[in-house]
Amino acid sequence: MSVIRVGTRGSALALAQTQTIANRIAASAGVEVEIVPIETHGDVSTESLASLGGTGVFASALREALVRGDCDVVVHSLKDLPTDPFPGLVIGATPKRADARDALCARAGFTLESLPDGARVGTGSPRRMAQLRKARPDLEIVDLRGNIDTRLGRVAEGDLDAVVLAAAGLGRLGRLDDASTELLSLSDWPTAPGQGALALEVRDEKLDRLLHTALAAINHGTTEGATTAERLVLAHLEAGCAAPIGATAVIDDGLLFLTATVYSPDGLRSVTSSHAATPDSHSALHLVEAARDVAGRVATDLLAGGAAEFAPLKVSK
Repeated sequence: MSVIRVGTRGSALALAQTQTIANRIAASAGVEVEIVPIETHGDVSTESLASLGGTGVFASALREALVRGDCDVVVHSLKDLPTDPFPGLVIGATPKRADARDALCARAGFTLESLPDGARVGTGSPRRMAQLRKARPDLEIVDLRGNIDTRLGRVAEGDLDAVVLAAAGLGRLGRLDDASTELLSLSDWPTAPGQGALALEVRDEKLDRLLHTALAAINHGTTEGATTAERLVLAHLEAGCAAPIGATAVIDDGLLFLTATVYSPDGLRSVTSSHAATPDSHSALHLVEAARDVAGRVATDLLAGGAAEFAPLKVSK
């Protein structure tokens, strides 16, 4: 393989994070890497994520291009990747995760607590909407689409008082320090399963030796184990990536800890479950086995707590 083609969405954020991955692939494989921008339905539609169904809205076009052979590997934001397997494709590597937290980006340095009564806060995420309503019922929540610069621009122009964005995305664009006014703690404000992580998807076939070597060098076992646990909660609940669910998994002192919360859209109800598992080792295989165990127990608790009764979990795939 003389050139490795890397498919990606064409947004500034997607291109920035893909360039970092392309550089790592090139360094490991020692060959030229070409970035192939691909337009997705989520990028061109102005409908809300909730109305689009959320699941796969950014991933489908990338996956179809990979199956067609238009590229050799695609880079996804893991939080946007459906949990259902896609025929003929597998995740080939999960790079080390960036910051999984959400960031409040507000005018005048406001925090979530100090925002004025009735402040207008923008987000396109049903999970963030529910969390905002739970924390501050007085706020006016504005459904929001567009890239990071567009969203931040609405705050700068005075149309919105604040927006909530992923800290990882701001960081990858070099905007975290100047744009964010508060980083929201994962213990109080769990984020989307897989947030902050990327996934490198490839065809389910024997890979070119150089690409296989590069993916092995990029994969981060701890990130793979933690994000697998978070995403398996979604899978057990048969929920899409736009469902109002926050999940946080960490591996510490030999234990895999997983906490997940399901919210009602109005923020008035929620249910939380936490469990831990002990992997036999820190190998990727054992971490994934532990992830399956702990995610199953967490999901069972969430359903027993009534999650399916008050939250829109099942969405069209």
